[in-house]
Amino acid sequence: MPVQSQPSEQSEIEREQAYVAMLHSQVDIHRERLARELAGVLREQAQTAQAQAERGAAVGRLNRRLAAFDAAENGLCFGRLDTTDGSRRYLGRIGVRGAEGEEEPLLIDWRAPAARAFYTATTAAPQGVRLRRHLHTRERRVVRVDDELLDGTAPAPADVELCGEAALLAALRAERTGRMRDVVATLQSEQDRIIRSPHAGVLVVQGGPGTGKTVVALHRAAYLLYSHPRLDERGVLVVGPNPVFLSYISQVLPGLGESSVLLATVGELFPGVTAREREDAAVAEVKGRLAMAEVVAAAVRARQAQVGGPVEVVVEGERLTLEPELLTGAAERALADGLPHNLARPRFHRIVVEELARRMAGVVAGLEEQIEADLAGHLDTAALERDVARDLAGIFGDAPPSDPREHEHAEFEAAERAWLKALPYDPQVRALLEWLWPALTPQRLLEELFADPRGLAEAAPRLTADERELLLREPGGGWSPADVPLLDEAAELLGEDRRAEQARRAREHARRIEYAQGVLDIARGSRAAEEENLDEAELLSAADFLGAEQFADRQEGDDLRTVAERAAADRTWAFGHVIVDEAQEVSPMAWRLLLRRCPTRSFTVVGDMAQSGQVAGALSWSQALEPFFGERWRLERLTVNYRTSAEVMSASERVLTAIHPELEVARAVRAGGVRPWRARVEEDGLPGAVAALAAREAAAGTGSVAVIAPGRDLARLAEAVRAAVPDASWGAEPDLERRVVVLTARQAKGLEFDSVVLADPQGVLDGSPHGLNDLYVALTRATERLAVLHPGEVPAVLEHLSVHP
Repeated sequence: MPVQSQPSEQSEIEREQAYVAMLHSQVDIHRERLARELAGVLREQAQTAQAQAERGAAVGRLNRRLAAFDAAENGLCFGRLDTTDGSRRYLGRIGVRGAEGEEEPLLIDWRAPAARAFYTATTAAPQGVRLRRHLHTRERRVVRVDDELLDGTAPAPADVELCGEAALLAALRAERTGRMRDVVATLQSEQDRIIRSPHAGVLVVQGGPGTGKTVVALHRAAYLLYSHPRLDERGVLVVGPNPVFLSYISQVLPGLGESSVLLATVGELFPGVTAREREDAAVAEVKGRLAMAEVVAAAVRARQAQVGGPVEVVVEGERLTLEPELLTGAAERALADGLPHNLARPRFHRIVVEELARRMAGVVAGLEEQIEADLAGHLDTAALERDVARDLAGIFGDAPPSDPREHEHAEFEAAERAWLKALPYDPQVRALLEWLWPALTPQRLLEELFADPRGLAEAAPRLTADERELLLREPGGGWSPADVPLLDEAAELLGEDRRAEQARRAREHARRIEYAQGVLDIARGSRAAEEENLDEAELLSAADFLGAEQFADRQEGDDLRTVAERAAADRTWAFGHVIVDEAQEVSPMAWRLLLRRCPTRSFTVVGDMAQSGQVAGALSWSQALEPFFGERWRLERLTVNYRTSAEVMSASERVLTAIHPELEVARAVRAGGVRPWRARVEEDGLPGAVAALAAREAAAGTGSVAVIAPGRDLARLAEAVRAAVPDASWGAEPDLERRVVVLTARQAKGLEFDSVVLADPQGVLDGSPHGLNDLYVALTRATERLAVLHPGEVPAVLEHLSVHP
């Protein structure tokens, strides 16, 4: 339990201030040294491609270390442990070492094993800790200290034992700012245990509202990057449910000094595609089914020489016929090595062109035979052959003439080679090859598939006619988040033919070498002119040390992008670890995409099955994960609600029971003192009542306010709120740092607000097949105050709420 401030607290603050000031001075020294080292590396000239890559890696490493020092500026040191053996350790956001030769660090990184007792020691199991101190700082100044005695002199709590109770409760009572803050100073024991769980495999974290599952996920990313340095090279992917959520958590990991983490929604994981198109939940559900993988595969197969009969092409006036069996065999040969569509395409085209060349050579040979036959009655062919033999003898000596059959064969091969060169440039042949096996992009494949009812019926026989109807659309529209896993699936099956790009780069490289050679030639000419005027000194120039290729290589720019920036631009990037928040929302097709992003299958999966809003969402983690991971996953549960008040959670208990009777409500550690209430309003008066209440909450100045409303009524209610609170925000990506925001339940998922006004709970229930889940989300976004305004009768699951007088 926390020890109340004593008269000597001021002297303790002064003592800690001296230590914190010393730590900051050491950080300044380290920062200046790193800045000098970085400047030196940037001045270096890389002589080779390998040296250039090493230079880029060094720049990235130094930039990341500088970013960590900058991020630690606020809250550098937040804790102290005094042990029973008389030792003392300070804990902070980063580790800080003293002068060279000193073994003990001045500050221990919160992720280090030596720091773990700060989060796990209790009065029942002190782990050798006598006193735990929390240091509260503002910039570089210590403003308060909170102590906990763990040596048995303080009474043990009766229920949930909290680590750093005073610091934790102070943080919980602080107003929300529209952005999640890191909680590195107030992590609790069960959270810390999950954060430090082994890296390998699939860890599933089930946690209800207020248990800190998102906090656990983000701090786990920082912990893994610290404890597994090689992860820094591949990075960590954090996947969230929507852009609003990502905006909410965007400052946590930079605040912990981590830049090798990419935050993205599934809809942002296909470079070059902005997937913001909205579509009905029923359409998204069909697109998310695992069966769509076979639909995409069938659509690709349909573009690989799938013909219903013989195919004809006219070459130089000759009509050639290609049989279906021949084209099928050519396709099988092209795909024999498992090449994707676009990489097998050149092989298929070559096989078909070879067959056409053989046939055209045969046509020419046949015409020659016909001509000879036609002339046989008018010419003395025996005399002609004697004349030809005599001419050949004059050229080659007395060697006997070759076998006429060999001569004919050589002529046939020569004709075939000539046609092999000519046919790829014939317009009709090129059109035929493109029709039989076109070059496809994922975008083109899906656009043409969804615009073709007949083609879709052939590719998706397992879907009903109504389900296929949902997928049909005109080409040229935007992409939705549910399209991205399908695009990614198509990209895997199609592959990318990079030959043109490689040829372009080779031409550019040759051009740079040519330019570099010209520069060196000019340098040599200038030196020769100067040597004519100088009798003694030997002049040196770049031409004495570098060849044209080396000089060109030195002009290449370094890739100084962060790991996250490079990963975001590369669809094939393989991350070292993937964290999936609100994972109960992830569709089967999206799981296939995520597995491709992390072939090692190292995942942290975080969510709450009671909050699933998907039309056909999984009912359990087994159902969601076993199709992809089998039984190779382990489950951890967060059982304590740290952030949401007991009163607010009690308002949602009946909804949770209606969704998942087997799920237990997490124990709340604090009471907010404000009982949730409800009030009935007239339908026409709902916008005015919502706006007035939101304005009153905002004017009270007691934290952030969210109005959560049904999607069908969002615009009407948002405009009413904006009229009363002009700076209120709403829309596809509302500004969460505004005092008042208007959201749907889906947008609010994963967010927290001091006060929530829930408008029309029945409308939320009716808004989707998982209306109860959406209602549960809406009710549990408030940490302090919750009001429900309902036109008409209140839903039965909310009848127990107090009626506002």
